[in-house]
Amino acid sequence: MVLNPRPNARAPAESTLPPKNTDKKHDDGTPEAHVNPSWGRFNGDSWLSVIGVGAIMLLCPILVIVVAIALSDFNGSITTTLLAIATQNPIEFAKLYAPRPTIEAMLGYAAWLLFQTALYLWVPSATGYGQRTPAGHLLPYKVNGIHAWVITHALAAGAVYLGYIDGALIAKHWGGLMVAMNVYGYFLTTISYIKAHVDPTHPDDRKFSGSKVYDFYMGVELNPRFGKWFDFKLFHNGRPGIVAWTLIDLSYAVWQFQLHGYVTNSMIIVNILHAFYVVDFFINEDWYLRTIDICHDHYGFYLAWGSMVWLPTIYTLQAQYLARYPVDLPTPTAIAILGIGISGYIMFRSVNHQKDIVRRTNGDCLIWGKKAEVIRAKYKTADGKDHESLLLCSGWWGLVRHANYLGDLILSYSVCAACGFGHILPWTYAIFMTILLVQRCGRDDTRCTGKYGDDWKKYCSKVRWRLVPGIY
Repeated sequence: MVLNPRPNARAPAESTLPPKNTDKKHDDGTPEAHVNPSWGRFNGDSWLSVIGVGAIMLLCPILVIVVAIALSDFNGSITTTLLAIATQNPIEFAKLYAPRPTIEAMLGYAAWLLFQTALYLWVPSATGYGQRTPAGHLLPYKVNGIHAWVITHALAAGAVYLGYIDGALIAKHWGGLMVAMNVYGYFLTTISYIKAHVDPTHPDDRKFSGSKVYDFYMGVELNPRFGKWFDFKLFHNGRPGIVAWTLIDLSYAVWQFQLHGYVTNSMIIVNILHAFYVVDFFINEDWYLRTIDICHDHYGFYLAWGSMVWLPTIYTLQAQYLARYPVDLPTPTAIAILGIGISGYIMFRSVNHQKDIVRRTNGDCLIWGKKAEVIRAKYKTADGKDHESLLLCSGWWGLVRHANYLGDLILSYSVCAACGFGHILPWTYAIFMTILLVQRCGRDDTRCTGKYGDDWKKYCSKVRWRLVPGIY
């Protein structure tokens, strides 16, 4: 339904995290990018699409709140929570259990957004470039996410150490913060929709489906901005939610200690594996500029609400669960889960490295000790020019077409496994990721078939499996 800042729909020659900028460059040093003929989103003016996206915009915010209620009031059981909703008056149920807005949470969340905005705009940064848009715009981006993450966490750690703030502050104000997130998510979506009609950054890059509901959900503008540098996508997709991800985990770890007197090995595993991912994301932030989120998806509810609400609430469910319902894993089990999770991350990084080195060497390299096998796929851009892409079909990419997704799923399931099997709720993230990535395998294949034609069919005949060898 919504973005995952890590896996975005990508071709098999693309990765789950942004690659290094290895494109050719113009004489002025800016990278040369070509228009992708499959740019943009599908039109959604059918009644089925409108009903579908309307239901998502209505039900997903409710789902986030129901999950929070299950954690706080129903012992972490989503089935018991749903049964209570079904057997009680929904309005009375909401009055009794739904999180309430608070002045402290609203002001704190506003301060958080302003602080991250200041870091985004004013911390020294390298300049990155995405792909050229269909209208020919090549946009510069501030690439300073790792600095923002380090500064934020250093200040938070210092404030907790000196006693200025409670380390469990986020966890203790979670209900009010969830309300603030939802308010801002809808506000951001609405402002983006109005801006696309009234003051678009690049009018020639807008896309209309014919349905106002679908346009509100998937967005109209491709790269909405205020001024030259404040890019809606990069800031909201890659800063407030992802920087907060590890802070939220740590806050719940502190709260677990305050509630139970110790921190479980399962909580430590969750924090380690999530930190691996978040830090990797920021180290490779320049890579993110050439992913589907930035280059193809327009900016509407899908990305705006998704990055501001779905990401910080659903992706941190394991830490939220463990703080209230500790799971003490046997030492061998804990070591195994951590090892499998790190292995998934190593695979994830190795997969992307193979693709990157093939791009940088134009296929003249070794993969697993053998010369890389590539298919030189031809395609045309919107300007009628012919171009070539390398489809790697050896190494990880010779086993499955979406090896990056497989590594991601191994990491995701390992994080959820740290919570045990007492309830399905902490496994929501793994279930969501599975559905998302299986769907995106199909989306990628459809997009690449349209782009590469027979060359893509040739690749598929060499690499039969999409995601899991011998299964799918």
